[in-house]
Amino acid sequence: MLRRHLCALGLCISPLALAAGPGGKAPPKDLYLGEAYFYAAQDSHFDAIARLDAELGQFYRLDDPGRDPLHYQVNQANFSVGDFELSYRMHQRAGRAIKAVLEGNVDEAIRNEAAWRLARIYMQKGDARNALQTVETIKGRIPEKIRNEESFLRAQIYIHTGKFPEAIALLQKLQGEKGYEGFARYNLAMALIQSGQEVQGLTTLEQAGQLKADDESALAIRDKSNLLLGNRLIAKGQADQAKQHLDRVRLSGPYSNKALLGSGWADASEGKFDRALVPWTLLIKRNVTDKAVQEGWMGVPHAYSKLKLYGRAAQLYGAALESFATELAKLDASLKSIREGKFLKALVRNELKQDRNWVIKLRELPETPETHYLVDLMASNDFQESLQNYFDLEDLRKRLTAWAEHLDAYEEVIQIRRQYYEGILPASDKQFNVLDSQMRLRIEQRQTLNERLQKLLVSPRPEFLETAEERVQREQLNLLAERYKDDSSESGIEARRRLQRLQGLQTWALHTTYNQRLTLAYKHLHQLDADVDRLNKIYRSYIRTRQAATQSYKGYDVQLRQLRIRVRDAREKVDTLMARQGNMLNVMAADELEQRRRRLEDYQVQARFALAENYDRASKQQESGSK
Repeated sequence: MLRRHLCALGLCISPLALAAGPGGKAPPKDLYLGEAYFYAAQDSHFDAIARLDAELGQFYRLDDPGRDPLHYQVNQANFSVGDFELSYRMHQRAGRAIKAVLEGNVDEAIRNEAAWRLARIYMQKGDARNALQTVETIKGRIPEKIRNEESFLRAQIYIHTGKFPEAIALLQKLQGEKGYEGFARYNLAMALIQSGQEVQGLTTLEQAGQLKADDESALAIRDKSNLLLGNRLIAKGQADQAKQHLDRVRLSGPYSNKALLGSGWADASEGKFDRALVPWTLLIKRNVTDKAVQEGWMGVPHAYSKLKLYGRAAQLYGAALESFATELAKLDASLKSIREGKFLKALVRNELKQDRNWVIKLRELPETPETHYLVDLMASNDFQESLQNYFDLEDLRKRLTAWAEHLDAYEEVIQIRRQYYEGILPASDKQFNVLDSQMRLRIEQRQTLNERLQKLLVSPRPEFLETAEERVQREQLNLLAERYKDDSSESGIEARRRLQRLQGLQTWALHTTYNQRLTLAYKHLHQLDADVDRLNKIYRSYIRTRQAATQSYKGYDVQLRQLRIRVRDAREKVDTLMARQGNMLNVMAADELEQRRRRLEDYQVQARFALAENYDRASKQQESGSK
């Protein structure tokens, strides 16, 4: 069910407090967008904002953003940033994020959704004028998922800006929409009453008071409608009709105490004090810290006094005085506890905030008397906003403390890495330099071979393609030829002839197989290229590994020092803001308790006079009876 904050008795409604989350959006295609939605679903909006901001920042720095999965949902991501910031009460940043989408070249439906979101932000800030200007820019196609929300928000804006006919028209259409029946009817009644159509407004309010529903929020609207209508009828002197509406309020609902009090006063206004005792007697059995219950303690003896049961009235006034004295003692203890700072300590308990009814749970803590009278205050919008700000500051303080510890841990890890790598890198570098020089030599040799082969294609040199064995044989033949060149004997002549034949055979083989030898040389060169590539890969891998090793502990000193300064400054700022916010909460709580104290003191004074008066009357009644 949508969450809506409605007005106090007789006043126009307050703005929406709807924190849009990931629900209703298309499933994220980007993993980091999905991670942000996960944190948002856990109400960890700070983590959601941090992660989505980082993802968007990286996305906009890409050379080709179209290849990133976030490209398909970048508008949704921008909307989500605004939603998360709005949920974290960062209204200014949320407004800027949504304005960026609103002013961009986007589809009409997206533009209208952005305008609706921005108008909602203005309403939450209480700026109805800017909200009206923004909502008036919504024209054309409106996304189906926000159609009813847009109409309801527009109606709220119209009520706040005095455009009651327009608000009435919109709210009349919304009465038939599922989930809006009670809200639309109640607000329609408020718009009619404020526009001067009181008869129609009260009729509509009566219809809202008879709404059939089983949803808790709709039942609360029904109770509130009956209570408001009953109080207005009492003010007009129509107690009988008021009684009917007040009796429709649930005895277990949030408005039950006020309804019981009003029902008793409705009977009392007609002189039916015996009937007024029924709801008032039931009322005074409830928690005495409630204002209605305290007033009920004054009403019950007053009714007995009107029924001329002065003795019973005097007894109940005495009981009321005892109750008021006890509560005044609690108030004094509460004020003392607040001044000692225990109130804020009670509020920041994690085990309490994990419970939806943590505000009520505070009341049950025996060591926190300061919370007994503050349930109404803590349920108010102003106090809740201030309190949530204090919670957020407390959370930031804890995060900053943890981040400072993380920086110490990072520094320790970096130091360990430095000690490890600085111990092994010198030996590795020495060995690498030897291997690197050998590799460079082999690469130069390969390049020389390639250049020679290129030249052999233009100017053939068969002797360059000799094998090692052939080169040795040629050298041996040259040595033998040198030995027999001057020998003129028959054996010498025969040796020279044979040597020339062998040299001729060798030369013939070189020239006739030159092409095959050249082709084979190129094949071997290509095989060598594969080895060279492998060496280059190993070389690059080592360079990357070494760079990664050095980068894992070098160059972080400046960054860590800057981060420490930023964390320290942020902690000082947060501590200052927490002190101010905590002081404001203490002042608000103390002012509320002082008001309640003055109210109880007034009741105490009235009860003392009424006790004395009824005691005298009871004494006179007893004396006259004895005569």
